[in-house]
Amino acid sequence: MQAVEITQPGAPAVLRLGQRPDPVPGAGELLIRVAASGINRPDVLQRTGNYPVPPGASDIPGLEVAGEIVSGDAAAMAAAGFKPGDRVCALVAGGGYAQLCVAPVGQCLPVPRGLSDIEAASLPETFFTVWSNVFDRGRLKAGETLLVQGGTSGIGVTAIQMAKALGATVIATAGSDDKCAACLKLGADHAINYRSQDFAKEALRLTGGRGVDVVLDMVAGDYVAREVECLAEDGRLVIIAVQGGLQAGFSAGLVLRRRLTVTGSTLRPRPVEFKAAIAQSLRQHVWPLIESGAIRPVIHSTFAAGDAARSHELMESNQHVGKIVLTW
Repeated sequence: MQAVEITQPGAPAVLRLGQRPDPVPGAGELLIRVAASGINRPDVLQRTGNYPVPPGASDIPGLEVAGEIVSGDAAAMAAAGFKPGDRVCALVAGGGYAQLCVAPVGQCLPVPRGLSDIEAASLPETFFTVWSNVFDRGRLKAGETLLVQGGTSGIGVTAIQMAKALGATVIATAGSDDKCAACLKLGADHAINYRSQDFAKEALRLTGGRGVDVVLDMVAGDYVAREVECLAEDGRLVIIAVQGGLQAGFSAGLVLRRRLTVTGSTLRPRPVEFKAAIAQSLRQHVWPLIESGAIRPVIHSTFAAGDAARSHELMESNQHVGKIVLTW
Protein backbone atom coordinates (compact mmCIF):
# COMPACT_ATOMS: atom_id res chain seq x y z
CA MET A 1 0.00 0.00 0.00
CA GLN A 2 0.94 3.66 -0.28
CA ALA A 3 1.44 5.58 2.94
CA VAL A 4 2.69 9.01 3.97
CA GLU A 5 5.94 8.52 5.87
CA ILE A 6 7.92 10.84 8.13
CA THR A 7 11.36 10.43 6.55
CA GLN A 8 13.02 12.25 9.45
CA PRO A 9 11.90 14.73 12.11
CA GLY A 10 11.52 18.19 10.67
CA ALA A 11 9.54 20.61 8.53
CA PRO A 12 6.50 19.56 6.42
CA ALA A 13 8.77 18.63 3.49
CA VAL A 14 9.88 15.49 5.38
CA LEU A 15 6.47 13.94 4.60
CA ARG A 16 6.77 11.67 1.55
CA LEU A 17 4.68 8.97 -0.07
CA GLY A 18 6.22 5.54 0.36
CA GLN A 19 5.35 1.86 0.09
CA ARG A 20 4.48 -0.21 3.16
CA PRO A 21 3.26 -3.79 3.61
CA ASP A 22 -0.52 -4.07 3.88
CA PRO A 23 -1.48 -4.19 7.57
CA VAL A 24 -3.20 -7.32 8.88
CA PRO A 25 -6.05 -7.03 11.40
CA GLY A 26 -5.73 -9.03 14.60
CA ALA A 27 -8.21 -10.08 17.26
CA GLY A 28 -10.84 -7.41 17.82
CA GLU A 29 -9.71 -5.41 14.80
CA LEU A 30 -10.86 -4.66 11.27
CA LEU A 31 -9.12 -3.47 8.12
CA ILE A 32 -10.35 -0.29 6.43
CA ARG A 33 -9.72 0.73 2.82
CA VAL A 34 -9.12 4.41 3.52
CA ALA A 35 -10.88 7.03 1.41
CA ALA A 36 -9.93 10.01 3.56
CA SER A 37 -7.66 10.76 6.54
CA GLY A 38 -8.07 13.66 8.96
CA ILE A 39 -5.17 15.98 9.79
CA ASN A 40 -4.66 16.90 13.44
CA ARG A 41 -2.23 18.93 15.54
CA PRO A 42 -0.68 15.78 17.12
CA ASP A 43 0.36 14.70 13.59
CA VAL A 44 2.40 17.89 13.32
CA LEU A 45 3.98 17.25 16.72
CA GLN A 46 4.83 13.68 15.69
CA ARG A 47 6.40 14.93 12.46
CA THR A 48 8.65 17.32 14.35
CA GLY A 49 9.73 14.61 16.80
CA ASN A 50 7.80 16.03 19.74
CA TYR A 51 5.08 13.38 20.13
CA PRO A 52 6.43 9.84 20.62
CA VAL A 53 4.32 7.06 19.10
CA PRO A 54 2.64 4.92 21.79
CA PRO A 55 4.03 1.38 22.18
CA GLY A 56 2.62 -0.91 19.52
CA ALA A 57 1.20 1.87 17.34
CA SER A 58 2.17 2.43 13.71
CA ASP A 59 4.87 5.01 13.01
CA ILE A 60 2.76 6.21 10.07
CA PRO A 61 1.01 9.42 11.19
CA GLY A 62 -2.75 9.86 11.21
CA LEU A 63 -5.29 9.42 14.01
CA GLU A 64 -8.60 9.27 12.11
CA VAL A 65 -9.84 7.70 8.89
CA ALA A 66 -13.00 6.98 6.94
CA GLY A 67 -13.58 4.33 4.33
CA GLU A 68 -14.88 0.82 3.70
CA ILE A 69 -14.38 -2.30 5.80
CA VAL A 70 -12.29 -4.86 3.92
CA SER A 71 -12.00 -7.68 6.47
CA GLY A 72 -11.42 -8.33 10.14
CA ASP A 73 -12.33 -10.29 13.24
CA ALA A 74 -15.68 -11.72 12.15
CA ALA A 75 -17.05 -12.25 15.66
CA ALA A 76 -16.06 -8.78 16.86
CA MET A 77 -17.51 -7.17 13.74
CA ALA A 78 -20.77 -9.08 14.06
CA ALA A 79 -21.10 -8.09 17.72
CA ALA A 80 -20.69 -4.45 16.73
CA GLY A 81 -23.12 -4.74 13.82
CA PHE A 82 -20.47 -4.34 11.10
CA LYS A 83 -19.68 -6.39 8.00
CA PRO A 84 -17.26 -6.10 5.07
CA GLY A 85 -18.35 -3.36 2.71
CA ASP A 86 -19.79 -1.11 5.44
CA ARG A 87 -18.66 2.52 5.49
CA VAL A 88 -17.09 3.48 8.79
CA CYS A 89 -14.95 6.16 10.39
CA ALA A 90 -12.45 5.28 13.07
CA LEU A 91 -10.15 6.69 15.72
CA VAL A 92 -6.72 5.04 15.52
CA ALA A 93 -3.47 5.35 17.48
CA GLY A 94 -1.51 5.81 14.24
CA GLY A 95 -1.39 4.61 10.65
CA GLY A 96 -4.16 6.84 9.30
CA TYR A 97 -2.16 8.42 6.44
CA ALA A 98 -2.32 5.26 4.35
CA GLN A 99 -4.47 3.44 1.80
CA LEU A 100 -5.22 0.69 4.33
CA CYS A 101 -5.52 1.05 8.10
CA VAL A 102 -6.22 -1.35 10.96
CA ALA A 103 -8.59 -0.14 13.69
CA PRO A 104 -10.04 -1.69 16.86
CA VAL A 105 -13.68 -2.53 16.19
CA GLY A 106 -14.73 -0.63 19.32
CA GLN A 107 -13.20 2.58 17.98
CA CYS A 108 -15.18 2.43 14.72
CA LEU A 109 -18.48 4.17 14.08
CA PRO A 110 -20.80 4.02 11.08
CA VAL A 111 -20.51 6.98 8.74
CA PRO A 112 -23.47 9.19 9.68
CA ARG A 113 -26.24 9.19 7.08
CA GLY A 114 -25.74 11.85 4.44
CA LEU A 115 -22.04 12.42 5.08
CA SER A 116 -19.23 11.92 2.58
CA ASP A 117 -16.05 10.02 3.44
CA ILE A 118 -14.20 13.34 3.62
CA GLU A 119 -16.70 14.69 6.15
CA ALA A 120 -16.66 11.45 8.12
CA ALA A 121 -12.85 11.42 8.30
CA SER A 122 -12.98 14.81 10.06
CA LEU A 123 -15.04 13.46 12.97
CA PRO A 124 -13.29 10.89 15.19
CA GLU A 125 -10.29 12.66 16.72
CA THR A 126 -12.10 15.88 17.61
CA PHE A 127 -15.42 14.29 18.57
CA PHE A 128 -13.81 11.66 20.82
CA THR A 129 -11.62 14.37 22.39
CA VAL A 130 -14.44 16.85 22.99
CA TRP A 131 -16.83 14.27 24.42
CA SER A 132 -14.19 12.82 26.74
CA ASN A 133 -12.94 16.16 28.01
CA VAL A 134 -15.91 18.53 27.92
CA PHE A 135 -18.71 16.14 28.87
CA ASP A 136 -17.04 13.28 30.77
CA ARG A 137 -14.11 15.00 32.48
CA GLY A 138 -15.53 18.56 32.42
CA ARG A 139 -19.10 17.41 33.26
CA LEU A 140 -20.68 20.19 31.18
CA LYS A 141 -24.46 20.20 31.55
CA ALA A 142 -27.31 21.94 29.76
CA GLY A 143 -27.70 25.48 31.06
CA GLU A 144 -24.01 25.88 31.93
CA THR A 145 -21.45 28.05 30.12
CA LEU A 146 -18.42 26.73 28.23
CA LEU A 147 -15.39 28.82 27.24
CA VAL A 148 -13.62 27.32 24.20
CA GLN A 149 -10.09 28.51 23.52
CA GLY A 150 -9.31 28.47 19.79
CA GLY A 151 -12.86 28.30 18.50
CA THR A 152 -11.95 27.87 14.82
CA SER A 153 -9.62 24.89 15.29
CA GLY A 154 -10.90 21.39 14.56
CA ILE A 155 -11.47 20.89 18.29
CA GLY A 156 -13.03 24.33 18.59
CA VAL A 157 -15.65 24.00 15.86
CA THR A 158 -16.63 20.62 17.30
CA ALA A 159 -16.86 21.87 20.88
CA ILE A 160 -18.95 24.90 19.91
CA GLN A 161 -21.49 22.86 17.99
CA MET A 162 -21.68 19.95 20.40
CA ALA A 163 -22.08 22.13 23.48
CA LYS A 164 -24.76 24.26 21.82
CA ALA A 165 -26.66 21.23 20.54
CA LEU A 166 -26.68 19.79 24.06
CA GLY A 167 -28.00 22.96 25.68
CA ALA A 168 -24.99 24.95 26.89
CA THR A 169 -24.06 28.60 26.39
CA VAL A 170 -20.78 28.94 24.50
CA ILE A 171 -18.13 31.65 24.56
CA ALA A 172 -15.32 31.12 22.05
CA THR A 173 -11.98 32.84 21.58
CA ALA A 174 -10.20 33.37 18.26
CA GLY A 175 -7.30 35.40 16.91
CA SER A 176 -9.07 37.72 14.47
CA ASP A 177 -12.41 39.43 13.94
CA ASP A 178 -13.07 37.20 10.92
CA LYS A 179 -12.47 34.09 12.99
CA CYS A 180 -14.71 35.44 15.74
CA ALA A 181 -17.43 35.91 13.12
CA ALA A 182 -16.90 32.29 12.06
CA CYS A 183 -17.38 31.15 15.68
CA LEU A 184 -20.67 33.05 15.91
CA LYS A 185 -21.83 31.54 12.62
CA LEU A 186 -21.13 28.08 14.04
CA GLY A 187 -23.44 28.86 16.96
CA ALA A 188 -21.26 30.41 19.66
CA ASP A 189 -23.22 32.89 21.77
CA HIS A 190 -20.21 35.18 22.12
CA ALA A 191 -16.75 35.40 20.54
CA ILE A 192 -13.69 37.13 21.98
CA ASN A 193 -10.73 38.29 19.90
CA TYR A 194 -7.89 37.35 22.23
CA ARG A 195 -5.46 39.62 20.37
CA SER A 196 -7.42 42.78 21.16
CA GLN A 197 -9.36 41.78 24.31
CA ASP A 198 -8.54 40.17 27.65
CA PHE A 199 -10.52 36.95 27.40
CA ALA A 200 -10.79 36.51 31.17
CA LYS A 201 -12.22 39.99 31.75
CA GLU A 202 -14.58 39.58 28.80
CA ALA A 203 -15.78 36.17 29.99
CA LEU A 204 -16.55 37.65 33.40
CA ARG A 205 -18.33 40.61 31.82
CA LEU A 206 -20.39 38.39 29.54
CA THR A 207 -21.49 36.25 32.48
CA GLY A 208 -22.35 39.20 34.71
CA GLY A 209 -19.34 38.53 36.92
CA ARG A 210 -20.36 34.94 37.63
CA GLY A 211 -17.74 33.28 35.45
CA VAL A 212 -17.89 30.22 33.20
CA ASP A 213 -18.54 26.66 34.31
CA VAL A 214 -16.05 24.88 32.05
CA VAL A 215 -12.98 26.01 30.11
CA LEU A 216 -11.59 23.85 27.29
CA ASP A 217 -7.94 24.89 26.99
CA MET A 218 -5.46 23.96 24.24
CA VAL A 219 -2.89 26.61 25.21
CA ALA A 220 -1.89 26.17 28.88
CA GLY A 221 1.17 28.28 29.83
CA ASP A 222 0.21 31.74 31.02
CA TYR A 223 -3.42 31.21 29.98
CA VAL A 224 -4.04 29.00 33.01
CA ALA A 225 -3.93 31.78 35.61
CA ARG A 226 -6.48 33.86 33.70
CA GLU A 227 -8.69 30.83 33.09
CA VAL A 228 -8.78 30.10 36.80
CA GLU A 229 -9.77 33.74 37.38
CA CYS A 230 -12.79 33.52 35.09
CA LEU A 231 -14.19 30.23 36.41
CA ALA A 232 -17.45 30.27 38.33
CA GLU A 233 -17.83 28.50 41.66
CA ASP A 234 -17.33 24.74 41.21
CA GLY A 235 -15.90 25.49 37.75
CA ARG A 236 -13.75 23.03 35.81
CA LEU A 237 -10.66 23.81 33.71
CA VAL A 238 -9.74 21.03 31.28
CA ILE A 239 -6.34 21.25 29.55
CA ILE A 240 -5.89 19.12 26.42
CA ALA A 241 -2.79 20.68 24.83
CA VAL A 242 0.12 22.88 25.83
CA GLN A 243 0.77 25.07 22.79
CA GLY A 244 1.59 27.99 25.10
CA GLY A 245 4.03 26.10 27.32
CA LEU A 246 4.23 23.31 29.88
CA GLN A 247 4.59 25.46 32.98
CA ALA A 248 1.72 27.40 34.54
CA GLY A 249 1.17 29.41 37.70
CA PHE A 250 -2.24 30.28 39.15
CA SER A 251 -3.93 31.33 42.37
CA ALA A 252 -4.40 28.36 44.67
CA GLY A 253 -6.52 30.63 46.82
CA LEU A 254 -9.11 30.95 44.05
CA VAL A 255 -9.12 27.17 43.63
CA LEU A 256 -9.87 26.77 47.32
CA ARG A 257 -12.47 29.51 47.67
CA ARG A 258 -14.38 28.64 44.50
CA ARG A 259 -13.93 24.85 44.78
CA LEU A 260 -12.37 24.68 41.31
CA THR A 261 -11.12 21.65 39.42
CA VAL A 262 -8.01 21.87 37.23
CA THR A 263 -7.59 18.73 35.16
CA GLY A 264 -6.47 17.50 31.75
CA SER A 265 -5.91 14.46 29.60
CA THR A 266 -4.41 13.02 26.44
CA LEU A 267 -6.43 10.54 24.40
CA ARG A 268 -3.92 8.73 22.18
CA PRO A 269 -2.31 6.47 24.84
CA ARG A 270 -5.59 5.48 26.53
CA PRO A 271 -6.68 1.82 26.21
CA VAL A 272 -9.07 0.54 23.58
CA GLU A 273 -11.77 -0.09 26.17
CA PHE A 274 -11.73 3.57 27.23
CA LYS A 275 -12.04 4.80 23.64
CA ALA A 276 -14.73 2.23 22.85
CA ALA A 277 -16.86 3.61 25.70
CA ILE A 278 -16.53 7.09 24.20
CA ALA A 279 -17.56 5.70 20.80
CA GLN A 280 -20.73 4.27 22.30
CA SER A 281 -21.58 7.59 23.96
CA LEU A 282 -21.06 9.41 20.66
CA ARG A 283 -23.23 6.92 18.79
CA GLN A 284 -26.02 7.37 21.33
CA HIS A 285 -25.91 11.09 22.01
CA VAL A 286 -24.13 12.82 19.10
CA TRP A 287 -24.53 10.78 15.91
CA PRO A 288 -28.30 11.52 15.81
CA LEU A 289 -27.48 15.25 16.05
CA ILE A 290 -25.12 14.95 13.08
CA GLU A 291 -27.71 13.05 11.04
CA SER A 292 -30.37 15.68 11.87
CA GLY A 293 -28.06 18.50 10.79
CA ALA A 294 -27.84 20.05 14.27
CA ILE A 295 -24.09 19.40 14.16
CA ARG A 296 -22.19 19.49 10.88
CA PRO A 297 -18.61 18.76 9.89
CA VAL A 298 -16.62 21.88 8.99
CA ILE A 299 -14.08 21.13 6.26
CA HIS A 300 -11.64 23.91 5.43
CA SER A 301 -9.47 22.15 2.83
CA THR A 302 -8.71 18.79 1.28
CA PHE A 303 -5.39 17.63 -0.14
CA ALA A 304 -4.39 14.58 -2.15
CA ALA A 305 -2.21 12.26 -0.07
CA GLY A 306 0.82 13.18 -2.16
CA ASP A 307 0.38 16.78 -0.96
CA ALA A 308 0.52 15.91 2.73
CA ALA A 309 3.34 18.42 3.23
CA ARG A 310 1.06 21.23 2.06
CA SER A 311 -1.66 20.11 4.46
CA HIS A 312 0.78 20.42 7.36
CA GLU A 313 1.92 23.82 6.15
CA LEU A 314 -1.70 24.97 6.32
CA MET A 315 -2.17 23.45 9.77
CA GLU A 316 0.91 25.27 11.06
CA SER A 317 -0.20 28.57 9.52
CA ASN A 318 -3.32 28.61 11.72
CA GLN A 319 -5.25 30.16 8.83
CA HIS A 320 -7.84 27.41 8.64
CA VAL A 321 -11.35 27.29 10.11
CA GLY A 322 -12.33 23.69 10.77
CA LYS A 323 -10.70 20.49 9.57
CA ILE A 324 -8.06 19.62 6.97
CA VAL A 325 -8.40 16.24 5.25
CA LEU A 326 -6.22 14.04 3.02
CA THR A 327 -7.86 12.02 0.24
CA TRP A 328 -6.73 8.73 -1.31
